[in-house]
Amino acid sequence: MPPLNQGGDIGQAALAYLDGLYGYAMSLSHNQAEAEDLVQETYLRAVRSFDQLRPESNLKSWLYTIMRNTWLNQMRHAHSGPQFVDIDEEQEQNPVTQAKSGDNPHAWYVSSIEREHVRAAVEGLPQAYREVIVLREFEELSYDQIAAILGCAAGTVMSRLARGRERLRAALSPWNKRPERGARGAGEL
Repeated sequence: MPPLNQGGDIGQAALAYLDGLYGYAMSLSHNQAEAEDLVQETYLRAVRSFDQLRPESNLKSWLYTIMRNTWLNQMRHAHSGPQFVDIDEEQEQNPVTQAKSGDNPHAWYVSSIEREHVRAAVEGLPQAYREVIVLREFEELSYDQIAAILGCAAGTVMSRLARGRERLRAALSPWNKRPERGARGAGEL
């Protein structure tokens, strides 16, 4: 983790987690604009309350906790007021990443299809499992850190992670039987 200045500068230290926070925000919101707003609101709240962070605290866990609490507050607020539907809402499309000239086009295509299936399988998980999978597998947080972020026991995190992984294995089982995957198993997510 980047060191924090004694003067209370959160800037560079917190920027190291920008990509991970954005990924977590996407898993929470399922919307690019909302995820960007959530990341921005997280950093704004972190800067405002940085003086409350103890020096021995884990900055990464603290930022993820702020993000999750901000998102939960937004969800409570959204469900307590009138509901509006945006008629002109456009469906966002993910741009296809171009393969490098030296890449095997077939291997690149199969890999991109697999990544899309894994992403869709993770997105299809119930919220409780999706959060734990994203925080553990993609953000590499410890069980204790995830428990602190979610406000539950580490044992609950472990059981949700096990159930989430099992659901992912089931959702991705057709990919496990494909010949081009070789000896890789479902445990290698």
